[in-house]
Amino acid sequence: MTLRLAALLALACVPAPAVIAQEIRAAQSLPARPLTITGKHKPIHFKVEVAKTERQQEIGLMFRKTMPADHGMIFPMVPARMATFWMHNTYLSLDMVFIRTDGTISSIASNVKPLSDDITGSFEPVGAVLELNAGAAAKAGIKPGDKVSW
Repeated sequence: MTLRLAALLALACVPAPAVIAQEIRAAQSLPARPLTITGKHKPIHFKVEVAKTERQQEIGLMFRKTMPADHGMIFPMVPARMATFWMHNTYLSLDMVFIRTDGTISSIASNVKPLSDDITGSFEPVGAVLELNAGAAAKAGIKPGDKVSW
């Protein structure tokens, strides 16, 4: 195979910019559902978008400039696994809440730096990751061991 043919085949596998833009728009209008966190504090309620597919999870909250205070995005991990995230193309500073399969919070990464390629991850396999606006977890008194239901 010639180098030119190999290059053309490689380009054929890359989505066109219009396709990528369409995927981003679709991932930014995911269905939302209520989520409640309970613990030693009053129940805390959020409205979260559910990023179910691998592509939705890859895009996540990228390119968004704002998010209402009581909103977030949840990333179900089926099967449970070690979760790693980066903030590439993510303009919002976020809190990442790592949730075990039993619904309890394992750990919280607070005020994760926007637009960073540094990896933030769980310390154990988790069943979901919840992204909230930076500072939301501390402001609400959310702690490891609290229970998340959605």
